Amino acid sequence: MHGGDEVVAAPAGPPQPLDWKFSQVFGERTAGEEVQEVDIISAIEFDKTGDHLATGDRGGRVVLFERTDTKDHGVSRRDLERMDYLISRHPEFRYKTEFQSHEPEFDYLKSLEIEEKINKIRWCQTANSALFLLSTNDKTIKFWKVQEKKVKKISDMNLDPSKAVGNGSIASSSNSSSPKPCLANGSSLDGSYNSLSHDFSFPPGGLPSLHLPVVTSQETNLVARCRRVYGHAHDYHINSISNNSDGETFISADDLRINLWNLEISNQSFNIVDVKPANMEDLTEVITSAEFHPTHCNMLAYSSSKGSIRLIDLRQSALCDSHAKLQVFYLPFNANRFEEPEAPGSRSFFTEIIASISDIKFAKDGRYILSRDYMTLKLWDINMDSGPVATFQVHEYLRPKLCDLYENDSIFDKFECCLSGDGLRVATGSYSNLFRVFGCAPGSTEATTLEASKNPMRRQVQTPSRPSRPLSSITRVVRRGTETPGVDANGNSFDFTTKLLHLAWHPTENSIACAAANSLYMYYA
Repeated sequence: MHGGDEVVAAPAGPPQPLDWKFSQVFGERTAGEEVQEVDIISAIEFDKTGDHLATGDRGGRVVLFERTDTKDHGVSRRDLERMDYLISRHPEFRYKTEFQSHEPEFDYLKSLEIEEKINKIRWCQTANSALFLLSTNDKTIKFWKVQEKKVKKISDMNLDPSKAVGNGSIASSSNSSSPKPCLANGSSLDGSYNSLSHDFSFPPGGLPSLHLPVVTSQETNLVARCRRVYGHAHDYHINSISNNSDGETFISADDLRINLWNLEISNQSFNIVDVKPANMEDLTEVITSAEFHPTHCNMLAYSSSKGSIRLIDLRQSALCDSHAKLQVFYLPFNANRFEEPEAPGSRSFFTEIIASISDIKFAKDGRYILSRDYMTLKLWDINMDSGPVATFQVHEYLRPKLCDLYENDSIFDKFECCLSGDGLRVATGSYSNLFRVFGCAPGSTEATTLEASKNPMRRQVQTPSRPSRPLSSITRVVRRGTETPGVDANGNSFDFTTKLLHLAWHPTENSIACAAANSLYMYYA
């Protein structure tokens, strides 16, 4: 290239904040409609292509939705992406099918009821146009296959009843209980014998009007079949399942253990993490979430109630718990340890509770891990164990109300988090059915608050410099129950009865699906 032709590109700044729009809602409630407990959504997951979306609810059902707007024009998805056509399209999903994944059970040995609630859903690799997914409740994981089955029907014979004669080709039984058309040899067309028609004989030349029946497929039904059940491997409640990139194995995690499974073997698993102490009185932390690395099949991460994330390598040791620390590639990311030192006197009764990590997610490239604790989102670089590279305040304005949140158990709510496919943004939920989207690119100041409704921009939350009312007055209001929590003088929402715990980001587009009670809301930008 000649020197005069060179053009120096200006350094690209952070991407502009997205303009979010309402896309769809499934299960919309009317004003004042009472929501049944079993209908509340408890899990959301896109598949790797983004063409399918699965939700699970507290009633043990799994509902599948299918993308429709990319299939209407006879153009392949790759061509649409090449034309940048999807950016301006309105993403549309339709209901595909649903099935009952789990039923309520009772553990007679422990006198314990096991809820049917779906805790997690994970999509597996597709094969032969069939969909595969894992779903779990507190104790049992199930492997499902959803496939289209064609209903085969036998077409009617092409016989003209008007041409039937007394000694003719066709006779109908006079028995009202057997109104089947019959052949002259006494057999009905479905193969059964009819004694009333045995006097008829074939005419000379046979039956020219008789056609053999033809098998046709007139309907297509979706059938969900449970291929395998992975049970009896967890003494505590399962909080996570995660597929491995090898397509053959997955992990399941409860409070104290993580097990490794092969998809083809349901009666055996390998315990790879065990943090249970010899004496349960010495227990100081529990496992809260676990996730496989998206591309390295030997690596996984798990978080704890102490606010730490541990990245482990399965090649180093068969057992990757605290007893094998010296033999294991082991990187602790501890928010309390690596963030700014606590100011004297700032530590309180709630410090450890709100430090507990409720969810972790790997970025698509596996370089970063996103974690959600009660108050914040944190983004970690797995090559830097000195602390998070970014921290996002989700609902800092609730800090003066931690006492109320503790009294009504809201402080133990488990909020999920998600990342965009390009890694430029993160999102998580809050109370009053709000969720927040943050830009995590260098220099980005994007922080958008949206509400799960048809008008997502209706409410905006500002973080005040001070609480609008004394904590004591808030406490008195909650205890009296004479006032419904809503929006305070600074525009901050603190309706603890409505919460947005579950959401998922489309793997390739700026599209978010989130759950508000029994309603599934979808947005695009």
